[in-house]
Amino acid sequence: MCAYFDPAAPAGDDFRRAVQNAVSGFLDSQKPVLGVIGAELEPVLAAARDYTSGGKRLRPAFCYWARVAAAGQPVDAAPLIRAAASLELLHVSALMHDDVMDHSDTRRGLPAAHRRFEAAHLEMSGSGSAQDYGTDMAILLGDLLLVWSAEMFSGSGVDPLRLSAATPLLEAVRTEVTCGQVLDVAAEARLAGGTSESALDLVNRVVEFKSARYTVVRPAQIGVSLGGGTDSLHQAMLDFGSPLGRAFQFRDDLLGVFGDAGLTGKPAGGDLREGKRTVLVAHALAASTPADAARLESLLGRPDLDDADVADARRIIERSGARAEVEKDIENGYQRAVAVLDHAEMTHDGARALRELARQSVRRDS
Repeated sequence: MCAYFDPAAPAGDDFRRAVQNAVSGFLDSQKPVLGVIGAELEPVLAAARDYTSGGKRLRPAFCYWARVAAAGQPVDAAPLIRAAASLELLHVSALMHDDVMDHSDTRRGLPAAHRRFEAAHLEMSGSGSAQDYGTDMAILLGDLLLVWSAEMFSGSGVDPLRLSAATPLLEAVRTEVTCGQVLDVAAEARLAGGTSESALDLVNRVVEFKSARYTVVRPAQIGVSLGGGTDSLHQAMLDFGSPLGRAFQFRDDLLGVFGDAGLTGKPAGGDLREGKRTVLVAHALAASTPADAARLESLLGRPDLDDADVADARRIIERSGARAEVEKDIENGYQRAVAVLDHAEMTHDGARALRELARQSVRRDS
């Protein structure tokens, strides 16, 4: 594999193609394994292929370029790409489970996995509940992708000492993202965060552990470990990744309410229908009039919201100043993150690529 990727386009076509080839190659290697077990696994492997195609590839990119920041670009990039690409399997695993919990209908412009398997059950006139079958299969697909992400990482071909150094970070991110999801479910159920202040604190913890550490901090620190980087560079990736990862999630929160469905691949106002207790919503509830806050509360979590309801929620959020506040938080997080790169000791290519990844993380419309 070509050892050089362009730091000016750190998640560009060449890089994304390399990640896709690594993921596809790994899934190809699983076909005979599943074939021995039975033909019933063929639809599961097909779904794994579909849901691991496309995407921004930000987690593999942060991993790869943080390794470059520590030690430069490798002579043979293939092992590092395979290790970084394993984070994509971890990510899609989480997406499969998220879509079940959020009752989402679509994922990356396709029917969500539970809807896909539900439709297959109906088409083949299976016995029992088609909905339950879809849910069960989506959970199992997510579980399998989680197992495969660990297998792909350990079998990447990276030097065993480097893999050993990075493994605790990989274990940490799996724990953190799962626990962050627990916090998220508790927030949506309103079983925590009773006051506006504690609600905002809870949502901020969700963002830190479900998004910031998972999207930027741990992938970057894994990359530093794979490159044999210093403790100070590990700290720099935390200082860089936490504000940037939070800004990344805040942009997602805005897109979940105000985004163009044609660009995001999810229905407009989907986060409102799912009742997501985001920082955007927490700000809006805290800053709205009692009447507006009550109206917004009545709209959250209603799957039957129509376009007029979504427009009403948007107006309340705008009127509260929450949208402007979150935009300000995004810009502040971005500026804090890139300032870290000005002072950290790292390679020129690594710093350039991480700076561009930071820009792409927050200045986007999908």
